[in-house]
Amino acid sequence: MQNYFADLHVHIGISESGKWIKIPTSNRLTVRNILDEASRRKGMQIVGVVDAMSPLVSEDLTQLVSEGLLELDSQGGYRYADRLTLLLGAEIETSETGGGTSHTLIFLPDLALLKRFSTFMAGHIRNINLSSQNAHMPLARLVNIAADFGAAIVPAHVFTPHKSLYGACATRMAHILSDREMALVSGVELGLSADSFLADRIDELADFTFLSNSDAHSLEKIAREYNVLTLQAPTFQECCLAFARKGGRRVAENYGLDPRLGKYHRTFCQACDYIYPDGSSISIQCPQCGGVKMITGVFDRIETIADRKEPQHPSHRPLYHHQVPLTFVPGVGKKVLDKLITAFGSEMKVLHCVDEDEIRALVGAKAASALIEARSGSAVITAGGGGVYGKLAKN
Repeated sequence: MQNYFADLHVHIGISESGKWIKIPTSNRLTVRNILDEASRRKGMQIVGVVDAMSPLVSEDLTQLVSEGLLELDSQGGYRYADRLTLLLGAEIETSETGGGTSHTLIFLPDLALLKRFSTFMAGHIRNINLSSQNAHMPLARLVNIAADFGAAIVPAHVFTPHKSLYGACATRMAHILSDREMALVSGVELGLSADSFLADRIDELADFTFLSNSDAHSLEKIAREYNVLTLQAPTFQECCLAFARKGGRRVAENYGLDPRLGKYHRTFCQACDYIYPDGSSISIQCPQCGGVKMITGVFDRIETIADRKEPQHPSHRPLYHHQVPLTFVPGVGKKVLDKLITAFGSEMKVLHCVDEDEIRALVGAKAASALIEARSGSAVITAGGGGVYGKLAKN
């Protein structure tokens, strides 16, 4: 067995022909650029792109296969430069009859099966070329369809206030999925603004494997969150075994932002941009302007629907490490970041392998101190909300 760094939720912004796939995202988010950034600068070993159902993306993937840059593994997934495995996925929006929409990630082993799935879903999605489109069906139906294709099924960013299972659709998964359908779910993505300490306050999630992925809308945000997977090899089938915790395969560790740094951690007033600070309780009216147009934060949503005040982690739950990406660290701008990656090889090596003395010798005491504080989880944080990231205090 070996451990692999994996970020399984990366969006594709634009095709190589210049057509938009995910709006709004960076126009640098092509498949080629994602493969290079994820493997070389970020140090990922498995990456999942979640717009591969688009025929525009399928064309780009087919071209990369024909060029020999991608090679299908016999156990699913595509090898790139013998450094990284690419998993093919789709993010699909579903709607519940009682209101509310959510996003779900569907992963398949190869292009041939993905194209068949895309052709089927084109009968339900108005513009199959675009990312994250509404399939005009409830989640239960999508789960059954995807299971028929042998897909790995992962409800995405399940607590965020927009387009998520717990944030927008239901207080319990069991309210919209049967026991059989819940058993078909491969894992649950915690998403920005939540971690296992928050999620394990909900009893029905105890049996699920948690995934921490970036939902990257730019190259820079790849590996903002990521997982360590224990596998025999970096393949689709091995990842499915890890989600199911079979044969020694598992999600060994989750890495992600401290939830306070997330864009949706605390409740946010749309009228005056007030974000409820840590330790405060929410009210119907904004305490700053008296407005009533509030976006409920992940923390406050979980406070409302949780079964328990404190988390109860099941025995299979791995450690969740609060970690700050280099781009969030005060004093680590583009020049410093490039210097660190050039010297040490990748962001993963800087975050996991390089000692403080080496960092200080390269970038100086002030930047090194901020980076080490962020890496250790000891930095002072102001909570985010309403689509605005939290911030680290400057030294």
